[in-house]
Amino acid sequence: MTKDRRGPAELVLTATVARKHYLQGRSKVEIADELGLSRFKVARLLDAAIETGIVRFEIVAAGDIDLDRSARLQERYGLRHAIVLDSARLEPETLPEAMGTVAAQALSEILEPGDVLGLPWSRSVLTMARALADHDLPPVDVVQISGAMAVPGYDTSAVDIVRRAARASGGHGAIFYAPLLLDDADNAANLRREPQVAEVLAQGARVTVAVVGIGAWAPGDSTLYDAACDADREAVRAAGAVGEFAGTFFDVAGRPLRTPLSDRIIAISAEHLGQVREVIGIATGESKRDAVRAAFAGGILNAVVTDAVLADALLAD
Repeated sequence: MTKDRRGPAELVLTATVARKHYLQGRSKVEIADELGLSRFKVARLLDAAIETGIVRFEIVAAGDIDLDRSARLQERYGLRHAIVLDSARLEPETLPEAMGTVAAQALSEILEPGDVLGLPWSRSVLTMARALADHDLPPVDVVQISGAMAVPGYDTSAVDIVRRAARASGGHGAIFYAPLLLDDADNAANLRREPQVAEVLAQGARVTVAVVGIGAWAPGDSTLYDAACDADREAVRAAGAVGEFAGTFFDVAGRPLRTPLSDRIIAISAEHLGQVREVIGIATGESKRDAVRAAFAGGILNAVVTDAVLADALLAD
């Protein structure tokens, strides 16, 4: 802020011009005519009002959304949408539900009639799907884009996630019954050839908006990591994976990877994911910084719903 050395009359004139422009919505031309000033004088006074602190601009959080962090994150990474939850107000145990609610609200705004929504199995996507009961979606079809995982404490499958979203939209839900990860590649290949599975996965090419949970390749940060054995975890890490979502692994540059687990996974292809207009990632916590940053860098992930902790870590890079 610049130290002001002007006299009281000039200060009052500056404040008067600023009030008329910013609070009353008067144009510079109108103010100039009313006060007998030139338009250039009015413009200089408005600039001075900002420089000296007579006028201060503040982006105020709207409810639980941190608008300032959201805007900076969207601009920093060139995202279609970035929504940051003001998680400092929340207890850790209430954060997942709050994230799900915000993601459901955002999805109801982002989707347009005629879109096709793709949803995989994910703990965060499940929480969002539960919140959709309180939000109407525009009329869209919903496609399951991955198999399901058996996770302690979660008794809902990918099929249930799709059905919840289809009820909220009134659209058709395309589902299949299969796990996300199988024990060997041959069984996975056979399952992909099953008519129901093959038909739904082929519909991945129709998806225009997808919501995914972003997993970092580390304990507790990825359901796939937690389900894999030690040898598989190390093999995936050695292949260069830093994260995964919807069954697709990616490296530090965000490029899709073939890993020793890839042939054992039932999910939409990385090629189809890359053609989706908007892929919205849900992620929280600083431990997922590298994975989310890589997903942004690769361009497949172009929207995010996150918390202030992860947003700050991404903005600090």
